[in-house]
Amino acid sequence: MARMVDERPPTLAERKRQLVSEDLREVALQLLAAKGYEETTVDDIVAAAGMSRRTFHRYYASKEDVVIQLLADLGAQMRTELAGRPPAEPPAVALRHAVSVAVNFCADHHDPVKTLAVVRLIQRTPALRARTLERQSRWQADLAEVLAERLGLPADDLYPDLATRMALAAFDAAMERWALSDGAADPRALTERAFALLEPALRR
Repeated sequence: MARMVDERPPTLAERKRQLVSEDLREVALQLLAAKGYEETTVDDIVAAAGMSRRTFHRYYASKEDVVIQLLADLGAQMRTELAGRPPAEPPAVALRHAVSVAVNFCADHHDPVKTLAVVRLIQRTPALRARTLERQSRWQADLAEVLAERLGLPADDLYPDLATRMALAAFDAAMERWALSDGAADPRALTERAFALLEPALRR
């Protein structure tokens, strides 16, 4: 069953909360990437953001939650992208577009060098890596549900499960290669190459 989407435009108060949340997230991610996860405290983040601890905790439960919320937002956007792809589009193409939401976030960020530092932070911090894998399992379940609906397959069919697992493996590989290249490689090109290799396996 398709999920209901709230198309009501956000109120002024909701837009303001979103802007504050994004500002806090930006400051926190860059500070965490620059100083290190263990070395950065919530007090450091609120001092850099010019906000109070109370304001921080209105939006995030912990410094770890900043990263997890970013991943949750990207997951929701990927699901929306996959659901909106043309019905006749091959699964490999639709999944590549869905995964590209996260890739484009990294490539199109106003400072890709800082975004690369955040990607490295996640990869090198065991606590964040574990939570990222946990969050990606939710991405995968959501994408598999949408893909099954698109293809008219039962929810427990093996194809959507395997296809979305492979798509996210391609995303992980592209991000790892991007990080290893110190940003010299193009994450979009890496993603295109990964999906080109996967396409025969995703063909139905």
